[in-house]
Amino acid sequence: MNQREKNWHGQHKAGLSRGERAADFLRNGMGSWTFVGLFVAFMAVWAAVNTSLRPPQAWDPYPFILLNLFLSMLAGLQGAILLIAAKRQDAIAAAMAQHDYETDVQAKSEIDRLMAVNNQQLQLLEELRAMLAQREGRPGPG
Repeated sequence: MNQREKNWHGQHKAGLSRGERAADFLRNGMGSWTFVGLFVAFMAVWAAVNTSLRPPQAWDPYPFILLNLFLSMLAGLQGAILLIAAKRQDAIAAAMAQHDYETDVQAKSEIDRLMAVNNQQLQLLEELRAMLAQREGRPGPG
């Protein structure tokens, strides 16, 4: 078992389905400046090529109706992918909140146990001081 699978997040990522991993990958790709730059470059090349060619050779002359169709389909797919990714992010946040709660409960029980040990030690110290004071003939504390 490698280090990544030992923590909670690594275990969660290991349990993702192929579709969930694909949605995350696409969300991360579409949410990048690289995607924006490539998209703008593609649109500029499309417009330049179809504007420079004469109508019989241009596959999508101005007003670029085919490009508009592709953009509409892309927008529809992006919306669905982003909703899938947002839904997954909500599930991750809920799982992490549950994990945090369980960790907090466990930490509280450990702190309570340590406080009980500390109180026992303080009580023993008080008893030892009282015994020492009694042995030396002085009155004990309290």
